[in-house]
Formats: sequence, C-alpha cells, structure tokens
Amino acid sequence: MFSRLQELPAHASAALLGSAVADGAAWFGQIVSPVLFVLLLLGLGVLASRMMGVPFNAPRLVFAGAVGMVLGSIAGVLLYFGTVPDSPDFDPYQEPVGPGFIALMALSTAAAALLVFVALELALPQGTRLRPVAAARAVVLWSKRIGRYRRIVWILARHGLWGYVTRPRDGGEDASTQRRLARSLARSMEEAGVVFVKLGQVMATRRDLLPPVFVEELGRLHSEVAPVPFEQIRACVEGSLGRPLDEVFADFSAEPLAAASIAQAHLARLADGEEVVVKVQRPGVGPVVHRDLDIIRRLARRFQRGTDWGPAIGVVDLAEGFAEALLEELDFKVEATNIAAVSEATAGSPVRIPTVHEAYTTRRVLVMERLHGTPLGGADLSGTDGGHLARVLLDCLLEQVMLSGIFHADPHPGNILLLDDGGVGLLDYGSVGRLDGQTREALRMMVLAVDRTDAVLLTDTLLDVVDDSSGADEERLRRALGQFMARYLQGGATASMRMFTELMLIVTRFGLSLPPEMAAVFRALATLEGTLVHLSPGFDTITEARRFAEERMTDALTGQNVRDAAMAELAALIPTLRRLPRRLDRVTDQLHKGRFTVRVRPFAHPADRALLRAVTQRAVLTALTFATGLMSVGLFNVTEGPDVVWAELPARAQVLNIAAWALLAASVLMILRLLVGMTKVGAAPRETDA
Repeated sequence: MFSRLQELPAHASAALLGSAVADGAAWFGQIVSPVLFVLLLLGLGVLASRMMGVPFNAPRLVFAGAVGMVLGSIAGVLLYFGTVPDSPDFDPYQEPVGPGFIALMALSTAAAALLVFVALELALPQGTRLRPVAAARAVVLWSKRIGRYRRIVWILARHGLWGYVTRPRDGGEDASTQRRLARSLARSMEEAGVVFVKLGQVMATRRDLLPPVFVEELGRLHSEVAPVPFEQIRACVEGSLGRPLDEVFADFSAEPLAAASIAQAHLARLADGEEVVVKVQRPGVGPVVHRDLDIIRRLARRFQRGTDWGPAIGVVDLAEGFAEALLEELDFKVEATNIAAVSEATAGSPVRIPTVHEAYTTRRVLVMERLHGTPLGGADLSGTDGGHLARVLLDCLLEQVMLSGIFHADPHPGNILLLDDGGVGLLDYGSVGRLDGQTREALRMMVLAVDRTDAVLLTDTLLDVVDDSSGADEERLRRALGQFMARYLQGGATASMRMFTELMLIVTRFGLSLPPEMAAVFRALATLEGTLVHLSPGFDTITEARRFAEERMTDALTGQNVRDAAMAELAALIPTLRRLPRRLDRVTDQLHKGRFTVRVRPFAHPADRALLRAVTQRAVLTALTFATGLMSVGLFNVTEGPDVVWAELPARAQVLNIAAWALLAASVLMILRLLVGMTKVGAAPRETDA
C-alpha cells in the first residue's frame, strides 16, 4: 500500500491517506460508542443509587438509559440550537459544533436518564414484582365479575326488587307488601346462588333485626333448594371414592333426603347393613363460591373505606369471617373433624351427634350415622315436652361455648332433629366456632357480671377481650353498660337475646371491636333463641342461661376445685416469690444510700430509632432543598438579564451563573430524593397485577 502511495501524485496520496484515517476513526468510533454508552449507564446507576438512596438495578437502568438517550438528545439539540431546523438534511452531529455541544448533550442525556429512572422508581418502587400472567388472569376475573354484577342486577329487577332498592322509602309498607318483598328477596337469593343462599340463611337468624315475615321467608332457604339430578350425584360420589356406587353401598336412594345450598343428603345402606346418610357436595359449587366471595370481599373493602358504619362494625372482618366459614363448608373432611371434636367435648350431653364413617369420607362426600327423627322446623310438637328439650339444647350449646371451646355456630331449626325416641339430635357441623381459654374465661365473667348486674365487672371484661381499648372512655362505657343492664335486667324487664345485639351496638359506638369468635357466639345464641322459642313458646333464654351460669359457677367454687385452682396458681408464682426478697433488699438498700434511680429509654426499640432518623434526615434535606433553591434563584437574578449574553459576562459573573445552575441541579436532585423516599415510608415489597 505504501508503494502505491509513493507512485501517486502528492495531492492524491494525501486524499487517499485522509480517507483511510477517516474510515479508521469511524470504525474506532463504532467500537468505542457502545463502551462509552455502557460506562455512561453504569455512571448513571451509581449516581442514582447514591443520590436517590435506592439499590442499583441493571434492567431499570438500561430502560432509563435508552429512554434518556432519546429524550436527552432532543433536549440537547433544542437547548443548543434553540430549535430543530426544518431542513430534512439537518444533522446536528455534522454541523460545525464545539466541545460545548458535546458536553451539553452528555449532561442532557444523563439528566433525562436520571429523571426516567426516578419516575420509574416512583411509579413502580423496587421490590414490586411485575406479573403479566396474573394481570391477564385479573382481567379475565374482572370481566367475569362484571358479568356477575349484571346478572345480580337482572335477578333483582326480574323479581321486582331493583326499584325498591334504588328508590327512597318511608318505611310505611303494609303487611302484604312486606310479605311480597320478603318472598321476592328469598327467591332472588335462591336464584343468585350458593353464597347468597348462605347469606339469606344468616339473615334469617337475625330475629332481632328483621321483621318476622322476612325471617319466615328467608328461613325456607334452609330446605327449599332445587335438588341436583341423581346422575350428577352418582358421578360425584364415584369420582370421590374411586369406586362404583354398588361396591360401597348396598342401597342408595335416588331421592334426596334434603337439598341445601352447599350439598344435598341421600339415605343409603352400607354393605354391612348399617343405615347412613350420605352428604354430597353440589357439582361445580366451588368456583361459584370463590367468585361470589371475592365480590363480597371487594364490597366490604369499599364499605370500609367509603362509609362511617363500615369501620365501626368491622365490615371487612365480618366478610372475612363469613368467607372463612363458607370455605370450610366446602371441605367435608373439616366437617368430619368438627363432628369428632364436638362429640368428644360434649360426651356426657343427652344431645345426639352422628358418628362419621371416616373410611368413606372425602372433601366432597361425607358418610355418617343416620339418626331417625324429624327436623324441628316440620315436626309436630304436640305431646312433646318442649321446655325440657329447649333446656337440653341450651345447656348443650352453653357447655360447648363456656367449657369446651368448640361449638355449633348455626343451630337453626333445620339442623336440629327431634328423634323418634324422644331425644334431640344436632346436625350439620360445617360452621363451627372455636374459642381459646382466655375468651372462654371472659365469656364466663360476662355471664357472671350479667347475673350480678355488675357494670364494673362487665366493663373490665369487655375491655379485656376487645381488639384495641386504648382510645375508649372507660367511665362513659361503664355508665352506658349500667343503663343497659338496668333496662334489661332490673325492674321486671323482659330480657331477650336482643340485649346481646344492643350490647354489640354499645361496644361499636365507643369505637371498640369484638373479636370475630365472640361475635360468632352471640350470633349462635341469637339463632338458638329462635329455635328454642319455636320449640317452647315463652321460653326465657336469658333466665335459663343465668341458671346454667349459677350452677356451673357453684360447681367451680366447691372446696376441692378452689383448692386445686389455688395450688395451680401458687405453683406458677413460686419462681417469682423466690426472687422477690432479693429484689426488695436491693431496692431498699439503694433507697437508704440515696442512689435509687429510674432509667427511661424513650427510643429503645430499633424501629423507633429508625423512624426518628428518617424523619430527621428528611427534615434536614427539605431545609437544604429550600435554601439551595433560594440561593439559585438569587444568583440567577444577579447574573442574568433580558439582554445579557452569557459570553459577554465577566468571568466572575460566569462563575456565579455556573454556580446558580449547579445549585439548581442540586435542588432538583434533593427534591427527587425526597419523592423517592416518600414512596418507601412504611412500604414493604409488594406485588402488582400490572
């Protein structure tokens, strides 16, 4: 190549050599540019990590750098040339520019990338997991919910309830109108599906809140549900047991014994000849329940945020409790476990509980002993000692609540069987409540306080069991409870289970919230009262409950029981009593020498110190941001004017102008740091469906 250059004329040789150098420079630039871009991105990542207080994240940085290169280039051209020329052949990189343009492009690109990085951090803080599959699933579920909402509105409209729901009411409906509305509501709930049938059943137990006609019509939902065809029942049983129906049962009735919202029951006979009841879950009920419970949870959260009464009654907790109980009813193995636990806890009770055949029990099929009798709702009570049976049922439930800690949470008439031998049986353990020892003790103290009309003891007991009693006015609460007890328990007043509803309203009015298990006890007692009154008109549930409490408390206060309890408490106190003399001697010695001190550590917990540190840092950063911004504005006012060109400024003014821009950039960075820090206050890593 050099020999050829020597043979060419001088000017041609120079041109050829210049072209080769230019090609080499271009090739070198193509290699160096990506390296410089990567280094720039790394620099931006380090800058963002240090300035914004966020960890380095390569994918976010690449995204911010790519977007920042585009936006920063546009901004740099606009700042340097003042505008983008209209000529399509304009290329700023081919124009005669100096190092100032290159520096401006680098700074604008870095600033744009940093702004994109911060904006991304504000929109999706690090720790947020993007789940596109979950987002797509959420869209599908959303469309299904919209369809479900539309169907519910259509059901209400078709049964003539939509206008009643939406128009104002004066409460002056006559008896025939109430009957029609109650029947339409019951039919709407039955047509709406499983969850709304269960909701109607719960509403039917609230005799203290609903008119009798609504209780009557909604009570039909316990049994009057359309049965599932036998072929579907056969397929469900055979699929769950893994064997043909004839191999397990010698006989299986095609006609259902009862049809409920979750399952229906069939009479059958095992191979050994024993008569059993087979409870089979309705096909396809699981997805429907999950969908409707999701709607109820969403509505509860909306009521919690948008209403005054939602937080007061704990609507979210109520919805979660309802959902949890209903989901347990979908698993018959849970019900079998509940039956075994309740049966063991009330072994001495005259109330019969069926025995479960665990070998034939699955999540969707429950096989249990058949009790011969008639459901209480359709039984002929003539010639029956209703008062005795009512006391037996009440004592059984109170024994489960007060002593055992596991109780039947839905004792409505459809779940109570009058046996042919004169006894009583308790069925359907899909909904069961559980109480710990402390809650059971609190309930016993509440019953004792009601029996003694002791407002002070009732107040102390309630404050012990509520979730948060720090903001309660104890004196006003004590007076309210005293008036409540005087209204229901003195002066010949007629007590009823309505008093428990008013007690819950008093607790709510004072900003307190009872635990869900305590509310379940009151709901079960209210449900049972309607059953007991049906069994024995005029039955005084409160008086009988006080009788039960007196008998149990008397048994608990016998000499041997008191002695055993005292010995147990004393054994627990022995380690403390052994250390007490040495500690008292140490305290008295320090008092005698005048060296007794009390040390208080106001920020002993690490979380408190971290919070104080974060608040202090943000306060200092806010003050610095404000001061830096003011200094920047002041320097701009001093160095710039309407007809002043930067190149014509004296050196001192140019330095001050550069300082003003630097202070402005620092102020902007500190503002971004504050914004990023605000998104991290009290925030844990979260997920999003986006």
